[in-house]
Parts: sequence; structure tokens; C-alpha cells
Amino acid sequence: MPGVIVTNPPKAAPKDVEALAGFGVATVHEARGRTGLLGHHLRANQQDARVAGTAVTVLSWPGDNLMIHAAVEQCGEGDLLVVTTTSPSTDGMFGELFATALKQRGVRGIVTNAGIRDTSELREMGFPAWSAAVSAQGTVKATGGSVNVPVVIGGEIVRPGDVIIADDDGVVVVPREEAAETARKSQAREDKEAATRAAFLEGQLGLDRYGLRPTLERLGVVYRTYEEHTGAGS
Repeated sequence: MPGVIVTNPPKAAPKDVEALAGFGVATVHEARGRTGLLGHHLRANQQDARVAGTAVTVLSWPGDNLMIHAAVEQCGEGDLLVVTTTSPSTDGMFGELFATALKQRGVRGIVTNAGIRDTSELREMGFPAWSAAVSAQGTVKATGGSVNVPVVIGGEIVRPGDVIIADDDGVVVVPREEAAETARKSQAREDKEAATRAAFLEGQLGLDRYGLRPTLERLGVVYRTYEEHTGAGS
């Protein structure tokens, strides 16, 4: 399998990445018109961690982590490694030694469509990971692949330099050109949710705040007392 290692791809501006880091995955996903999620199959190895970084992408052969080794050299401060394989794989392609090398270079975490291992060690060293599987199954280093090329995870394209946001709810990608605008829209959504939260704390119902009563009526949903509905007492 021939491949390519692309050096110095364009990246989202650090200020935009940091702005997006303040928002949860669900907020960013909604702000982007409910797009960008990398699939419900990616699970966090830890709890209460939220990271945002610029993607360094890896396309590997299943069961082979050679290109992750090659990708480490291309990683730097503020990056987040994104790994997928040419066909489905659950092998443990990434573990504590990789995390040690990446953390030393300022990498903020890993998202992989394959498997990880050394999960306890990753939590202990504070290196966040999101993966499709956890497996002790080892890998080889024998097949070429690519680094910093567009990859697809969960039906979404991730390009090198795009912004990846990950937390307990999952992982979302924001195209690097849309990072600033997505941060603005995410803030607007948070402001709107804060106002709604305050209204709910005052006792307002979602049916009224969102104007949903006419929707129920239009759909033919009716109110009946218990006696009317069951015929009790008749």
C-alpha cells in the first residue's frame, strides 16, 4: 500500500480553536446545523474531559500502526491525532508509549476509529482518548499508509488542520475555514440556552416557551381526563 506524508498543512487559527474549546460537542454540533459528528460508536476512555485541537490525520492498514509512528513526527503543540484504517479494525493500535511521545510534543489527545489499549495508564497520565474499541490485541509495523490526508470517520470528512472537539458526548469536526463562525454561532446558542434555563428555573414549560401547543393540536394530540380515557366511573 503506497502512501504519502504531507508536511505543514494549513490549520485553523489557534484563537479559534481555543474559542471552540469552551463549548461542548452537542453545542457545536447543533451550531453547525446538526452536522460534523464522527459517529456514536466513538467512546471516551475517561470522564469529564473536553479537548479541542487541530487534526493530524492518519490512514493506516488494519492491525498495523506504522503510520502512527510516522505521524508523531508531524504533530505539535495544540494538535489532536485522528486515526482510521482502510477497513474496519478493533485492534489496539495505540497505547501508553504513543501517548507519552505525543504528550511530550503538546498533543491534546487521540480520536481513533480503531482500538486503544493501556486504558488505565492513559487515564493516569491524563491523555484523553476516544476510540471505537478497547483491545489488548497487538499490531505490526509493516504496511505503508498516509499522514495528513483527508479521512472519513462516521461519514464525516476530517482534513488535516480541521478542528476536533471531543468530550463525554462524542467527537465533532469543524472545517478549519468555519472555525471562527462556528465559535460565534456556538456562543449565540449558549446564550439562548442560558435564557431558556432561567425560564425553566422560574417554572415555565417547554410547551409554552417553544410554542409547541399548536403543534400538538395540529398533530391531533388531545387532552383527556383519566376518567374520559379509561371510562372509569361510568
